[in-house]
Amino acid sequence: MIGGIYMWKRQGNAMRKSVDDVNWNDLLLYLGRNNREILHHVHSENNSVSKAIRINHEIILIRVSFIHNELVITFPQLNTVSDHVTEASATYVEEWFDLSRDLQPFYSLAEDDEILNGVVSAYKGLRIIGVEDLFEALCWSIMGQQISLHVAYALKQKLVTTYGESICHDGMTYWLFPSPERISSLSVEDLRALSFTQRKAEYVIGVAELMASDYLYKEQFIGLSLSEMEAKLIAIRGIGKWSANYVIMRCFRHPDAFPLADVGLHNALKKVRNESQKPSLEEIERWAENWRGWRAYATFYLWRTLQD
Repeated sequence: MIGGIYMWKRQGNAMRKSVDDVNWNDLLLYLGRNNREILHHVHSENNSVSKAIRINHEIILIRVSFIHNELVITFPQLNTVSDHVTEASATYVEEWFDLSRDLQPFYSLAEDDEILNGVVSAYKGLRIIGVEDLFEALCWSIMGQQISLHVAYALKQKLVTTYGESICHDGMTYWLFPSPERISSLSVEDLRALSFTQRKAEYVIGVAELMASDYLYKEQFIGLSLSEMEAKLIAIRGIGKWSANYVIMRCFRHPDAFPLADVGLHNALKKVRNESQKPSLEEIERWAENWRGWRAYATFYLWRTLQD
């Protein structure tokens, strides 16, 4: 048991948890949505995902599987695993897949919503996949501004493989996102050489400097309201309303964060409503009034429709 509530159990060198409301296939589909993804690897042959995480300054490879209604965490490169590593890994996975959140209120809301009804029933059990590291979330939101998802993944791949740390196992390399300390030491020209625009290079290095100097850190956001988190993030150069809500959604796990200007959201609504044109922002705001409290989850489920 982790933290008294998560109900993970250790079995040998593995951690296991019974779950009854997780759509593992759609979670893996999201995780494997782009072949340039560099921070985890989906193993289609056994429906698992592997990821390198840092625990007490050590890089640990974890593998997460779904077997007989249980999530199972194993440690492929370790022969013996300490209690601290197993518990820290279980906590990480709990947060990565938002496992402690009761989705029944969201399902109930969707039943009475013309747009969400069919979407949520089709993908029930899908959970918002988090980005635990604030620096990574902020950088990803900056890299994704005004470019296609595929190009954003290419930028991330270059940044991570140039400045990140990694471990190897069974001939495969598993990467960690670069630290703010590492990126804060770079020049704008260093990132321009990786195809970053001038502005994006400035923004990423600026965020790195804020975090490397401890002026900005994740714990500052604990207990803040959605609007307070948004205001604090928008004060950072390069972070606008869309980026702020994306970070609040993925890193701070607020279920009502709402990236209203998201192009993927607009395309998904166009598709779900079978319209020839994307909806206006005013229309989306009006529809989303019924989603209040769960707008992040509504957005994440609508994104899922774009993979069909």
